[in-house]
Amino acid sequence: MRIIFMGTPDFARESLESLYKAGYEIVGVVTPPDRPKGRGMKRLACPVKEFAVEKQLMLFQPEKLTEIKEEMRTLEPDIIVVVSYGKFLPKSILQMPQFGCINVHPSLLPQYRGSAPIQWAIINGDQVTGTTIMKMNEAMDAGDIILQKKVEIDKNETTGELWSRLSTISSQLLLEAISKIETGEAQFTKQPQDYTLAPMISKEMAKIDWMKYHSLALKNLVRGLNPILGAYCKLGEKKIKLWKVEVVQEETRTDVEPGTILVADAKKGLYVKTLDGAVAVLEIQGENARKMSIQEFLRGNTIKVGEKLD
Repeated sequence: MRIIFMGTPDFARESLESLYKAGYEIVGVVTPPDRPKGRGMKRLACPVKEFAVEKQLMLFQPEKLTEIKEEMRTLEPDIIVVVSYGKFLPKSILQMPQFGCINVHPSLLPQYRGSAPIQWAIINGDQVTGTTIMKMNEAMDAGDIILQKKVEIDKNETTGELWSRLSTISSQLLLEAISKIETGEAQFTKQPQDYTLAPMISKEMAKIDWMKYHSLALKNLVRGLNPILGAYCKLGEKKIKLWKVEVVQEETRTDVEPGTILVADAKKGLYVKTLDGAVAVLEIQGENARKMSIQEFLRGNTIKVGEKLD
């Protein structure tokens, strides 16, 4: 199997590494151009590029795929593997390899088509998700399913933790799918017509509206935005991020508005009123500070009962 691999983040790197270790011939790697990141806005290589450079694989970083279409054709790929690449493939590339193009998508398609399936599964409080290997077509995440694997979501699992688990599970399922394609055993199942979307997570979502969330929904939002963005609110003029919260049953006051501090004690913790009860903040990050436990935070910061988070 001559493979062209297309991908960007660490999730994709694990699949590329699995293909490499399995002995497949990686004839080319396609990833976006380096982007400026961080305070210094230095151009940094993505994880897929780092691996390609380390293993001296042929690397392409086009702004547009049309720039390298003919070079890709000369590589004579048997199959193109796409994992979190972030761009649509034109029909001319989809039809290029003998076995077509296949994609790894971390959801149980047709659920959560789109760019943020892991985040939305957690934000929505799902108990089960999974990963899908599909043959690509011109529509978004709508191709025929080759293999799927279900995965249970722990009630406290964050996006970062589920991301790591699914990247490993997906990389192994990808090897199984390619093996079945090679031997002619692969079966291609059309997706049902009913589907749900998982659009990109916006910065606006990260701002906590205390008048909107019940306790469990707020916990799920915090889990879903960890470590990407982080759910935040303001105490006075200072921005604070909540990285971990838990639903508490003992604080069910109805005489104060959601967002009001109910308990602020270095030993007991920090409890905040929600629509239907309260949450205990377990991990927090103050403005221009590092993440820390709520006990450590309260030892160095004064928060009073009755104050309101905005």
